[in-house]
Amino acid sequence: MDRGQRLEGLIAPSLEAMGYELVRVMMQGQARPTLQVMAERKDGQGMTVDDCAEISRALSALLDVEDPIAGAYVLEVSSPGIDRPLTRRQDFIAWAGFETKLESAQPVDGRKRFRGRLIGLDDKDCVVLATETGEAHIPLYDVKSAKLVLTDELIAAVTKDQGQG
Repeated sequence: MDRGQRLEGLIAPSLEAMGYELVRVMMQGQARPTLQVMAERKDGQGMTVDDCAEISRALSALLDVEDPIAGAYVLEVSSPGIDRPLTRRQDFIAWAGFETKLESAQPVDGRKRFRGRLIGLDDKDCVVLATETGEAHIPLYDVKSAKLVLTDELIAAVTKDQGQG
């Protein structure tokens, strides 16, 4: 189990109990390491600054007690944003129909970078994208990174869901 998985296992239950879902945990930087925690509300409402502050206070206390990271670091809590990363299996289902950029760890049909409309997951647990050259099927376990592309269609859908459109 790597450090990211250990941190997820430590952080996710606390967030769940508070009414949030963990989207991503990532350590970045060497000289001044930053622990980035990305979360969203379980009720589907948009994240507020108060939500991030509440999560930050709770995680600071938890991380002080558990001390899973050696040395000093900065804790950064944020929402996924509109052009969110797709990190969980459920993300590839929930965000089907939207433009997506994806990078695979291993080449699929001779390439690692893909862009197209997300169709979802197939019965072999592959992410399916409709690209300019046809459908691409990328094994979910092989997805290195994936994120929604900021489009007018995505903005309209997200603001409508949050009662802003």
